[in-house]
Amino acid sequence: MEGGGRVSWMKYGPVVSLLVVVLALWFRSPQNDGLDDRLDTVLSSLLRAERKVGMNNVVRPKVAVGFGGCVDLIVDGVALLNKIGLPPTDQPLHHNYIENEVQLAESFAYFFAPGAAAERFMLNDTLFSELVEASRDLPGNRWSVGGNAPVMAGRMAVEGCDLLLGGSFSPDFADVLSEHITVAGKTVEEPDIHLILEYPSGERWGSYTSRRANRYIIHSDDHNPYLASMEEFAEKLKDFEPDLLVVGGLQMMDNFPFQSGERDALLSRLSELLSSSSPQIGVHFEMASFVEESIMQDLLHYVIPNSDSLGMNEQELPNLLSLLKGSNITVLSDPNPRVATVLDQMREVYRILNQRYKDASAESDASSAKLKPLTRLHVHTLAFQAMIVTHGSQWKNTMSATAKASLTANRHVCGSNDIDPSKARLIMDDSFSVSRREGSQRIPLQESRPVSCWDEDDYEICVAPVLVCTEVYQTAGGGDNISAAGLVLQI
Repeated sequence: MEGGGRVSWMKYGPVVSLLVVVLALWFRSPQNDGLDDRLDTVLSSLLRAERKVGMNNVVRPKVAVGFGGCVDLIVDGVALLNKIGLPPTDQPLHHNYIENEVQLAESFAYFFAPGAAAERFMLNDTLFSELVEASRDLPGNRWSVGGNAPVMAGRMAVEGCDLLLGGSFSPDFADVLSEHITVAGKTVEEPDIHLILEYPSGERWGSYTSRRANRYIIHSDDHNPYLASMEEFAEKLKDFEPDLLVVGGLQMMDNFPFQSGERDALLSRLSELLSSSSPQIGVHFEMASFVEESIMQDLLHYVIPNSDSLGMNEQELPNLLSLLKGSNITVLSDPNPRVATVLDQMREVYRILNQRYKDASAESDASSAKLKPLTRLHVHTLAFQAMIVTHGSQWKNTMSATAKASLTANRHVCGSNDIDPSKARLIMDDSFSVSRREGSQRIPLQESRPVSCWDEDDYEICVAPVLVCTEVYQTAGGGDNISAAGLVLQI
């Protein structure tokens, strides 16, 4: 999350980005004219699409975001493993949680080579403390406000919203939050630390080479899994009267050693909170890295039926779809999927969840009457952004929101609010099929109109290319920033 000192840069980011485009045109070398022209045109067109919908500065939208928060310690992942003397494993393996150094090496290698994002709970407190201590004096380390809810709240505050944030934070943590964020939760003496092991594209660890920049997250968090701020959040929610309610951070519950019935009780209470909100308030659930099948089933029972908007990445989409179709969790999927593959998966998720809603509504009991149909689905990948929005739903400005999400991906990962086309590239295909079905329409990428939108059934689909950052500052928090930015223009 950006600190207060960067707010003015966010405000004038689009103007500065246009200036960068002009400078790039002036100074470029002749041999790169074609490529530069294309990037410049795509960038200026995306900026134009983003600006097509302005925020009303007189009335700031009100968004309530839960739950939790932490302090992220961001380090060079390979440098940290080298520092503690952890040799590369010759056997990459998936582990639901981490108990020792061998499992850490195997799990890191499993996700590092394909460049897939992952997050794992570490049961071994001693090992985790040793990793934190080793990270403290590692060159280039950074401390940052972390957690899905605070990061999304921070982005929305910068983009012009007023926030109610559900989380238990230390006084130092609360002090760095935007003045537009009101905290609902208890004060804790020491925040939980999450270790973010970042790595760039092409990084080597032993015989492994990462296919893309990404991060591997480990934590030993024993506060956030309990959603400790939920009661105070629910109490303040009544007077806050939000336009949108956002839920994230539930992956903290994944593989956490709860006592029997504890997690079920917490999610049941969350379900009551969501279902008791006004039907006019949109509810967005931001997915994350889940590997425990039982919690995914719980989410399908308690959270997703009470949400009309979902956000996720290219790993989380097939994971959810696999479970919806009665199969097992898919721990690792293609980190660079084609557009047609993602769109087909999105259509299936949309269809299955809305069929479940219709089936539940047909039962006509009191509980099913409060459920919500899925009317918005946003998937963020490295190469492109894709949204499905139901016709006639409360979500507006889909084209501009998709463009803003795309631009935010570059801004966050490059760590700069002005976009430099010399530090970006397009990896989305020059044209894409709208489906993997034979005979499907192909849509060319038009540099002057890079956001492609079309109607199908009862919804609109929009796809926008991402100007992929080539000088990575930080990947952690990317999905939260992207989802939050897209939501801002659709409230």
